[in-house]
Amino acid sequence: MNSPALPADVERAERITSSGPALRIDRVSKTFGVSKALDDVSFEVGHGEIHALLGGNGSGKSTLIKILAGVYRGDEDGGALEFDGTRVEAHSMTPAIARDNRLRFVHQNPGLFQDLTVADNVAMRSGYPTRIGAIRKRALHRHVAALLDAFEIDAKPGDVLGDLRPADQTMIAIARALERSDGEPPSLLVLDEPTASLPQGEVDVLLAALRRRAHAGQGIIYVSHRIDEVMSISDTVTVLRDGEHIVTRRAEGLTEASLTEYIAGRSIERLFGERPDETSARGATVLTVRELAGGPLANVSFDLHEGEILGVAGLLGSGRTELLRMIFGAMRAERGEIRLRDALVVGGLDPRPAMRQGIAYVPEDRALDASFPDLDVETNLSMAQVGKYLRGVFMSTKAERRDALASIDGFGIKPRSTSAVFSTLSGGNQQKVVVARWLRRNPAVLLLDEPTQGVDVGARADIYSAIRSATAQGMAVILVSSDFEELAHACDRVIVIRDGAITAEVLEHRLDREILTYLTYSGKENES
Repeated sequence: MNSPALPADVERAERITSSGPALRIDRVSKTFGVSKALDDVSFEVGHGEIHALLGGNGSGKSTLIKILAGVYRGDEDGGALEFDGTRVEAHSMTPAIARDNRLRFVHQNPGLFQDLTVADNVAMRSGYPTRIGAIRKRALHRHVAALLDAFEIDAKPGDVLGDLRPADQTMIAIARALERSDGEPPSLLVLDEPTASLPQGEVDVLLAALRRRAHAGQGIIYVSHRIDEVMSISDTVTVLRDGEHIVTRRAEGLTEASLTEYIAGRSIERLFGERPDETSARGATVLTVRELAGGPLANVSFDLHEGEILGVAGLLGSGRTELLRMIFGAMRAERGEIRLRDALVVGGLDPRPAMRQGIAYVPEDRALDASFPDLDVETNLSMAQVGKYLRGVFMSTKAERRDALASIDGFGIKPRSTSAVFSTLSGGNQQKVVVARWLRRNPAVLLLDEPTQGVDVGARADIYSAIRSATAQGMAVILVSSDFEELAHACDRVIVIRDGAITAEVLEHRLDREILTYLTYSGKENES
């Protein structure tokens, strides 16, 4: 009996997969000074396979990617890399060798030009076709049109890139990276956080496109902090922790809880800190918000209690961020009232009164609104309480450094250096610095807007451990997050904002991701 015919791309993927791995990493090590960034790491990536590479900050995944790209070289006796059977010692790796072996990389910031056309963006990498010094525009457009068709991208060569949806822009970056491999055996594609700035609908579009590439035989290394999408797209998962290989296994049968435990070295129940006893009564009311309106907010009222983490769920544009900004005094309210322990919180466009009353705010955009990237860790930590270190017109650098070291130790900030420039830290360690800065003020209310966006599960656990320690002492928290799993595990209560008003309140015993997703997207009113 004859086997049914397979689609051409699937048939090709099965044929290529059977020919051996696209990449074999064999006992690769990398040392910086006395620090072992990678220690004897080995695993394989197959043709036609989406292979997730996961790990927290300092796990070694970024170092490994840089060795693959030839940016770093492995230790002198630090193992080897094999590309379709071609063996290269890790200490001899260069960008040229990576390019010759058809390794292609698309980084979180892929270097696209929003104001240029799709054709110009492609030509910026591969070059413009010319004749007698003149650009052959028609030839460029024909080439780019064929490339877009091959990658099934819904765009035209003359479209301005910024007018395209984000998922298509990311696919254009991928197509641009792979275009020189067109017609050759597939290269290995390394994607570093490709969905970090995409809304969920766009994520689904991109993941479907990547799955089609894998079916066509493309080997893909996929780096992401988003465990749900890793679970949905990956064939195989490799986890690194502290420079060591923890596991490589098929994704089939893997649960989010077990994957989280591989990455963090602790169970998901321990990631968000322990909630207070469910049977204990709520603490005293610390913050009262009544009929608050302004911007997208129409009418919002709620109470916040001592020791409570109150979650805020809502779609983009619902008013969730504006709520925090109004409470902190960074955005003017049109009407309504905010009281902290019965004292009126002065609104307007000056956060200093709110800070003096005991309110702290960690905004969503860490780089733009929450840090001083070119200054050192010590300065970033002390910036919210400079007056504490003033001795007349001089700063007490000794006291400032002592407190900075205490924060670094308490939060596990790496590297353990007060003089490290903030921008050189990983995303998780940057966020630890920002949160530690505000917790040092012992605020009555801490406002958190997407506090773990782009932060690995290990750093997330450290941040929430510190927050739970502070709430145990009476601090109250308002947490805005688009991650419903995070809200369900971290919060004691969640309110849902839609069209500028609270449409639902979910208490602890009813908190789970499915309920929050339903209430947020459906707009149904519900009290649980």
